Order: sequence, then structure tokens, then C-alpha cells
Amino acid sequence: MAKVRIVWWLLLSAALSGPAASAATPGGAGQGGDDVPIRIVVDATDLDHRVFRVREQIPVPEGIAADGTITLRYPQWLPGNHAPSGRVDRLAGIRFTVDGVPLRWMRQSDDVYAFHVMLPAGARSLLAEFDFLSPTDPAQGRVLMTPEMLNLQWSGLVLYPAGRSADAIRVAAGMRLPVGWEFGSAMARTATREADGSVRFAETDLATLVDSPVFAGRHFHRVELDRGSKQPVTMALVADDASRLAMEPEHVDAHRRLVLQADMAFGARPYDHYEFLVALTDHLGWIGLEHRRSSENRVVPGYFTDWNRVPQSRYLLPHEYVHAWNGKYRSPSGTAQPDYNTPTDNTLLWVYEGQTQYWGLVLGARSGMWTRQQATDVLAGVAARYADDRPGLAWRTMQDTTNDPVAAARRPQSFRSYQLSEDYYSGGQLVWLAVDAKLRELSRDRRSLDDFARAFFGGGDPSAPTRTYGFDDVVAALDAVASHDWAGFLRERVEGHAPPLDGIRTAGWKLVYEDKPNDFQKATEAVDKRADHTYSIGLVAAAGDGRITDVRWNGPAFEAGLAPGMRLVAVGGKAFTPDRLREAVAATAKGTQLVLLVRSGDDYRNVRIGYAGGLRYPHLVRIDGTKDRLGEILAPRR
Repeated sequence: MAKVRIVWWLLLSAALSGPAASAATPGGAGQGGDDVPIRIVVDATDLDHRVFRVREQIPVPEGIAADGTITLRYPQWLPGNHAPSGRVDRLAGIRFTVDGVPLRWMRQSDDVYAFHVMLPAGARSLLAEFDFLSPTDPAQGRVLMTPEMLNLQWSGLVLYPAGRSADAIRVAAGMRLPVGWEFGSAMARTATREADGSVRFAETDLATLVDSPVFAGRHFHRVELDRGSKQPVTMALVADDASRLAMEPEHVDAHRRLVLQADMAFGARPYDHYEFLVALTDHLGWIGLEHRRSSENRVVPGYFTDWNRVPQSRYLLPHEYVHAWNGKYRSPSGTAQPDYNTPTDNTLLWVYEGQTQYWGLVLGARSGMWTRQQATDVLAGVAARYADDRPGLAWRTMQDTTNDPVAAARRPQSFRSYQLSEDYYSGGQLVWLAVDAKLRELSRDRRSLDDFARAFFGGGDPSAPTRTYGFDDVVAALDAVASHDWAGFLRERVEGHAPPLDGIRTAGWKLVYEDKPNDFQKATEAVDKRADHTYSIGLVAAAGDGRITDVRWNGPAFEAGLAPGMRLVAVGGKAFTPDRLREAVAATAKGTQLVLLVRSGDDYRNVRIGYAGGLRYPHLVRIDGTKDRLGEILAPRR
């Protein structure tokens, strides 16, 4: 087996090298310089150990250090992650050679993503070989390989010379997949798939390569979403089981309408083609990540086959698709950096992610991926969160949460409602609803955020580089739609401490609480297997073992001494079940006291919850006598 792998390695390396490469071994003292591409091949066939094996021929750029040292960098600040999340710790077996002779190297002590390699005199290129050890268990991080599928991300599999921008570095890439597997990627192939599973891609720049990940799998299906278009859109689907790839025509049509509704909202497409990479799985790690010509999406296995049961899973694709315009074609100036080791400035994430979150909701409804009622139910949950489940806004602003990707790095939190967590997503969504409703109000419903979107994000030629924007650009574009103090309007909501709920009212609706959850909430609880009583006793528990997963800060459960990590053992003297807890909370409206037996470590105790409000679930209802602007926002464009 090892001999076969080495032979394949050399053959694919030679194929990638082309006529300009050294006639000697890959990585030898052949041609170098800034115009010669990096040549990288990745063996992704070791499914047992979940290892990506990398062989990378790197030309020596002009003007390296006088002592013959080249500095290579491993990507640290990954696009779309908004944080220094590159997993350099997963590299093992690192080896640098020239003509087969090992080279000395040293990692920079104050920058572990920088490798200094000592070159012999006259070396024009070197060979880097290393293994990327992807997680074998979710406890180690996001799983990238399973026996049925894999997610190949070039950002974790490449070293590049320091001092050059990513779009100035040429790369010729290839990979080897398990025999019989198919794959999706925005990258163009240079030849047909080889019998041994090897693939070669067209030469491109490093920025495009990193922006073009791969989903591959044993069970694969491709769906055309825009037949005959000069800028085609497809879905490349992989699944744990082939039966999960079955889909009804109306479900495919909803995705086709998503493409059409986005066209009407934003205008010109900023890509030459687009690929939704979609994994229907419980085993590959969750991901939702944007790219200019594709997106990485992990959804539940029953995304199609359980369509009516899992509406919450259909939030992801519209959101990531919108990022092709907001985040990739146009991006905040601090987010668009020349390489992957320059820190990003996340100040405008409430535009980058918050407005995208808003458009994901709107386009999901306009396309029919959600019903209008489901979209309204989603907004009810978001509104309730900021009305009653964000006491942290008293000490912290939404603007400050744009620091969370770095400060918190999505680590688990004790009390999310008090600490806050990347509130620029959902809080930002409410801000942009307020903007949309205000634009309609100011213009007597003749103009809207659609007009802003076409002017601000539209007109993108597929070959156009990323256009950056700042706060003043956003304000000016809004003012061009309808004159107003937009700077003050936005700062009041993003930098203030009041929940941004006025957009709901301006759109003609209000938040109320009822004793029954809406259908969207019921579906979410069932799929997530949890008992959610956030807006009554202020507690969420796992449906199975009763583990408390969230407690609202200063809510009734909090005041009774409960905290995340404890377990509900019994309700009113009987073993915990979600139904018993729901019945007991409902009974508080009739004066019955709620008593819970909880376990904390080895200690058991009865806890009395001081609450008498019964069941409370958020809903949105119309405000009598007002214009239904929300209905107009969610209505499909013709």
C-alpha cells in the first residue's frame, strides 16, 4: 500500500509540474521566482485515520533573506471565521527538502504560524511534506472525514511564502479521493477524473484556491438550479445514506426560487458559477461558511426526506448564499485582508453578518423555503430574545459583541443571556428590519431595503475584485434611498443598550406570549430534543437526561439557584420528562407551586421555583389599524 501511494504521489506531482517545472525531483533546484506556481497535491484517501497527506512544491520568491532563510506561513485568520482559527496544531510530520536533502527549520516562537526554513545556496524551490491530522472524534474539534464523506479545505492544507498577497501567489492543485467517490467544488478541473481517484485543478491564485473548498462522498447527487444560465448555480449533495438524497420536485423548486429571488433583490450575480456544497449528515461536523462561488453547508440528514419536520434547517443555505454579495463581492474594509495572517477588523460584522441574517430570513420566505408563517415565527423568537432574554445588554452593546469571535472563540458559556454571544447576528437582523421598515415609512412605502441592496451590492462583475466598504458608505447608500439621520439611527441601535425592537412595531406587528408554542418552535424543540421554558421559568433542559443547558440570568430558575450543568431528576416527585415539566409549569398559573429535584455533582436537592405565570411562548400578532409592512417584506417578488 505504501509503495502504491508513493507512486501515485510522484505521478500526480509530475502531472501538476508541467513543462516549466524542474526536470529533477519535485521541489529541487529547478525554476523558482514569483511567476512559478506552488504545486500542491493532497491525498485524502486515509479514511480510517482521517489524515490528509500534503505534498507541496514551493518556488523560492525573489529577494529572500540574505542568510538564505525563507519564511513560510500557515493560514491563521481564515475568511468567514472572523478569528485566528487556523489549526496549525494539527500539522504533523513536517519535512522540508531540496533534491531529497532535508532542510533545517524553526518555528517562530512569538508567531507559531511562521516557519523559517534554511535553504542551500542556489535553491529555487523546496518540497514541503506534512500530514494534517483531522479530528477522529467530535471532542477533538469539527470532524472533516467520515467513512462516507469528507470536507477538504485548502486553508488548512497549504503553506505560503510570507510577504506576498494571496491573490498574487499562483497555485496548481490536485487531490486524490477514495475510488468511486464524487465531489463538488467551485474549482475548474483540467482533466477528467483518473481511475485511481486523482483530480487536477486549473492553475489559479491562492485566494481563489482557499475560497474553493471540496465536499466529496460515496453517496453523491448534483442538482441544477438554473439550467441554461451563463452563470449556472448547482447543488452538490453528499449524504450518510443514499436514501437521504431523495427529494420532491417542489423542494428543489424552492431552491431554484431562492436563486431567482436573490437576483431580484441584489441584481447582477457576482460570480461566474455557484455551487451549494451540502452535506446531509449527523457525522460530519457542522459548518456554514461562505465563499464567492460556493458555500459549505451541513444540514440534518432529513433535510429533504423530513422537509416538514425540520424547517429550521433551511435557514443556512439562504444565509450563506447572500454572502456571495455581502461579505465576498463587497466586504467591510477591515475584513478584506491581503493574506491569511493579518488580523481582521470585525467592527462592521453587524452589517456583514447581521444584514445577511436578515436577508436569509427574507429570501427564505420569498422563495418558499419557509412559509410566511414560519418566517414570522422565527422573528417572534428573535424578538423575544431581545425583549426578555438579553439582560447582558444593560452592560454591553451589540457593537462590542463583534469582538466575540476573537475573545470568546465560540467556547461554551455559563450564562449566554448575561454574557451575550455574537449578538451582531440576530440583534443585527432586528436592526436591519428596523432600517427596512423605516425606509418604507419615510418613502410612503415606495422604497425599501431592496433598493439599497441593488445599489450597494449589485453590479458585481464575476471577475471584479472585492469592493470594500465602511460605515460612511453604508450611511450614504441608505441616504440615497431615503434621506434620514442614518448614522444616528444605526449607532443608537448598535452602540446603545436598548433592545432593537422598534422595527417589529414599524412593520405593523407586536410581540405577545401565549400558552402554546408556534409550529416552528415545536419543530425546533423536537429536533433539538430539548424542553425550552426560557420565557416562563427561564430554563432549557435536554429532553433525554434532563441536563440543564441554559438558565436565564436573574430569571425564576436562576433566583432559585439553578445553573447550566445541573440535571433535572424529578418534577413534583415524579421522574423528569418534558411532558411532566410542561404540565407543571402550566399548573403554576392556577397557583400550584413548581418543585424540582435537581442533581449537581453528587448532591441532590429539592428546589422551589418562585413563578406563577404558566406557560409562555413568543408569537407575533398584527397591530390593528397599521400597515402590514412585514407581510410586504416577506412576499415573493414577481
